[in-house]
Amino acid sequence: MTNSGIKTFVSRIEVLEAEKRDLAADIKDIYAEAKSAGYNTKALRKVIAERRIDAAKRQELEETMDQYRHALGMLAGTPLGNAAVTVQFGTEPDAAA
Repeated sequence: MTNSGIKTFVSRIEVLEAEKRDLAADIKDIYAEAKSAGYNTKALRKVIAERRIDAAKRQELEETMDQYRHALGMLAGTPLGNAAVTVQFGTEPDAAA
């Protein structure tokens, strides 16, 4: 370990941290632009986060979330909820009630 070695690492990290701050500011500006264009930025952030997830893992997560939503009654009356009732009970939603 030398002083010049640690200085090199610190310098490289500082440069990258500065770049990271600049990128974060750029991303913030894009979200502001999307918001001013009428887009829901919370939904946009969620879509972007979902796209980072592997397709198979995303499908598994969606299925689990749908099971939880169904258990909590959050899908009642929606096409997805009606389909879930049909699959689970083999009947139309009104007949399952």
